[in-house]
Amino acid sequence: MLKDEAYSEYWLKGGRGSGKSTAASVELLLGLLRDPDANAIVYRKVAATLRESAYEQLLWSAERLGLGERFRGRLSPLEIQCPETGQRILFRGADDPGKSKSIKLAKGYFRYLWLEEFSEFDGMEDLLSIRASTLRGGRGRCVTLLTYNPPREPGHWVNAEALIPAPGRRVHESSYLGMPPSWLGESFLAEAEGMRAANERAWRNMYLGEVTGTGGQVFDNLALRAIAPVDTEGLHTFLNGLDFGFAADPDALVRVAYDPRSRRLFLLAEYYGAHTPIDELAGQAQALCKAEAVRCDSAEPRMIAELRARGVRAIGAKKGPGSVAHGIRWLQSLHEIVIDPARCPNAAREFAGYACRPDGHGGFLAEYPDRDNHAIDAVRYALEPLMGAKAARCVDRRGMGI
Repeated sequence: MLKDEAYSEYWLKGGRGSGKSTAASVELLLGLLRDPDANAIVYRKVAATLRESAYEQLLWSAERLGLGERFRGRLSPLEIQCPETGQRILFRGADDPGKSKSIKLAKGYFRYLWLEEFSEFDGMEDLLSIRASTLRGGRGRCVTLLTYNPPREPGHWVNAEALIPAPGRRVHESSYLGMPPSWLGESFLAEAEGMRAANERAWRNMYLGEVTGTGGQVFDNLALRAIAPVDTEGLHTFLNGLDFGFAADPDALVRVAYDPRSRRLFLLAEYYGAHTPIDELAGQAQALCKAEAVRCDSAEPRMIAELRARGVRAIGAKKGPGSVAHGIRWLQSLHEIVIDPARCPNAAREFAGYACRPDGHGGFLAEYPDRDNHAIDAVRYALEPLMGAKAARCVDRRGMGI
C-alpha cells in the first residue's frame, strides 16, 4: 500500500477485525526497512493504552514478517529499536502535548507518524499540532497513518472530516468480511454473527465500520458518492438556493439537479463562506448559477436587492406556516438524495449529521433542529417550485417565525 507512498496521509477506517491496525503496523515496519534513516512515532489519546495496543501490534507484526530479531521492544521507556541501524519507534500519548515538543532523535528523522484510535482524539487540531512537532527534516515523503473505528454519529468530527477531499489524503474502508476467517477465529466470528442477529444496526457500526447514526437521523435516503456525468445526462431541472449567513453563520449557496422519473436529487455544487462581501457573493452566484434564478432567504430583502443590482436573478423564497417540516418531509420522500462529497463537502456534512435531538427517555424530540442546516435550508429554497404551495419557511436567528 505504501511502497510508492503516493499519499502523505492514509485514513484506515473499519470495524473490529478489519485488519486496519495490522496493515498500518506492517507498512510502517516495511517502510523503515526501505529507508535506514527513517524513524517512526506512534500516538494514542492516552499514553497508558499504548502498550497493549499499538506496541504489541508492532511486535506481533515484526514476528510474522520474520523481523523479530531485528526489531526489539523495551518497556521503559516504551520503545521499539533496530540495533543494527539505530532506528527507533517511539510511543507517546496526546494527553501530554508538551512532551511532543521536546522529542529529539540522535539519528535520522521521523518519516512515519501513526495515530491509533484516531476517533478518540479531540479533533484535527491534535493531528496538526503533533505533526508540526514531529514530521520535519529528512529526504523522503513523511507519511501519516490514521486508524480508527468510525463512531456511529454522522456529526462526529472524524466522520465529517473523512468526507472532505484533501490533497495528499487517501481514505480506505475495510471490514472483517474481507479478512481470512482463520485469522479471526471461530469465537470472533460467532460473536459477530450473534450481534448481527440481535442488533443489526450495532453490528453494522461495530463490525462493518459503518456510520449508522443513533436512530434519530432525518435523512435515511442519503447517498454520499461521486456524481458521474451519466447521472445527470438528459436532466432539465436545475435549481439554485441561497441561505444568507447571520453573525458567524455561513452563507450557503447550492446548485441541484432533479430527476422526476427516479425521484433522485443531485447536489452538484456549493459555495460556503462566512462574512462574504456582497460583491464576492454575487460573483459566486453568477459563477455557479449563470443566468438562472437563485431563490434566497427572504428574511434579507436588502441582500436580495444588492444581488439583483449586481446582475444576479435573486428571488425571495416564499414563506408560510409549517413549511420547514413540509420541505424536510418532501426531501425525505425522495428515492435518493445524492451528494458528491468532493463537490459539496459542507452539504454532505450537514445532511449526514442532521438528526433530531434525544428526548432523554430513549426517543427523540418531535422537532427539526435549527442548527448546522445552512445548506439544507438553501436546498429547500431551491426546490420551492417542486414542493407545492407550502414554501421553504425558516425560523430567524432570534427564534421568531418568518
